[in-house]
Amino acid sequence: MSSKVVERDPVMGVPGAPRLRGSGTPLRERFFHLALWASLAVGVVFLASLLAYVVIEGWPRLDSRIWSNFPDIIDPAGAGAQSAVMGTIWVIGFTALYCLPTGILTAIYLEEYADPNRWWNRAVEINIQNLAAVPSIVYGILGLGIISRGLGFGQTVLTASLTLSLLVLPVVIISSREAIRAVPQSIRQASLALGATQWQTIWRQVLPAAVPGMATGSILALSRAIGEAAPLLLLGGLTFITFNPTGVESQFTVLPIQIFNWISQSRAEFVALASAAIVILLAILLAMNSLAIWLRNRYSRSW
Repeated sequence: MSSKVVERDPVMGVPGAPRLRGSGTPLRERFFHLALWASLAVGVVFLASLLAYVVIEGWPRLDSRIWSNFPDIIDPAGAGAQSAVMGTIWVIGFTALYCLPTGILTAIYLEEYADPNRWWNRAVEINIQNLAAVPSIVYGILGLGIISRGLGFGQTVLTASLTLSLLVLPVVIISSREAIRAVPQSIRQASLALGATQWQTIWRQVLPAAVPGMATGSILALSRAIGEAAPLLLLGGLTFITFNPTGVESQFTVLPIQIFNWISQSRAEFVALASAAIVILLAILLAMNSLAIWLRNRYSRSW
């Protein structure tokens, strides 16, 4: 009795998969790789086109005036975005001050102390995951109704910072939990076996090992907050302001709002101003993302 041996494809796992002549790769896999490269090329080309357009339009105004002068709706040649740059620094600084400690401590509790079998802990986890997908305009409505009007904070830096903190808090919590979870259990067990308490183990072993992932997630979350305009417009962020914030109770404007104001103007000079401000905002975002990459590479460990 003769037995027929069917050759199976090592990649697809099915017999008779079509192959390119002279190649060991199935035809379907080649087409799939081609589709992936085509999708990547479309995204890169559009992104490069937008960046080139913004840089070309804003090149005449990419000088010290853009960050040293205040806005001027009458003379665009001498106008700048100093109040927006300083307002962005104030708002993002206080956003980091409010959301990072809260998010990191919440992640430590959920990963190291919380009992996953308790219904309230499961409810907290589900709500954090759901809040990460809520549109930013919803947080603007929440900030306007509760923080600005309910608590009486008004249209101030404090209101904007608290609203953006709520916006990025789920991202900080989720990224910090993933970084803590990536630390091997053997590190914890060895520390506890040597007589350390649970908090000593977390403070001296777990957190130092989780710093790269936590820092990367936190900086990327703040990078999202720095580019938000919709919730701040809903909160009453001023589109034209000629002074820098002096405290958390000051009125404010930020770069996305200033860009929105200049784009809405009819004169072509304001388009160049808006493009230059976009380049400044992109430079800040690039610096923050570069810092996240450097921290990840500098302090990452291989287990």
